[in-house]
Amino acid sequence: MGSLGLTVTGQSIIGLPSSTNKYYQYHYQRPQSLQLQSSGSKFLQLKSEKRRSLCISRASAAEGTNMSTTIEKLGVKIERNPPESRLSELGVRQWPKWGCPPSKFPWTYDAKETCYLLQGKVKVYPEGSNEAVEIGAGDLVVFPKGMSCTWDVSEAVNKHYNFE
Repeated sequence: MGSLGLTVTGQSIIGLPSSTNKYYQYHYQRPQSLQLQSSGSKFLQLKSEKRRSLCISRASAAEGTNMSTTIEKLGVKIERNPPESRLSELGVRQWPKWGCPPSKFPWTYDAKETCYLLQGKVKVYPEGSNEAVEIGAGDLVVFPKGMSCTWDVSEAVNKHYNFE
């Protein structure tokens, strides 16, 4: 098995191959470095030196376009850089909008929420976890029904949202 060095910036993975039909396993070697190995599994997994993991269920990129990746962390699903066709399919641009300035507040989801962040940066801390899920502009995010968390908004948020 060959390996390919990749760079991690926050939760973003730079350098994934454009093939959507192959799956790989990533392992941290250093805090800012990864190695790519074919694993035959149907997901991608990042493991830190502390053995924490981040599951990535899909990664794709078309030639000459930004890459789209879908991850799940602490029960929150995040699709980074979804193509406009995906947003149109969901009707995202017709959903209502919500926004808030930098702030910190508790929130409980009485229903499943899917949202698309137009602007902002947020760290979401699910109840009972010291780890955060980081989301920002360009992310399509699904929060499960019943989740309680704290939103820590570092940059003002503007988002489309839909409750099911």
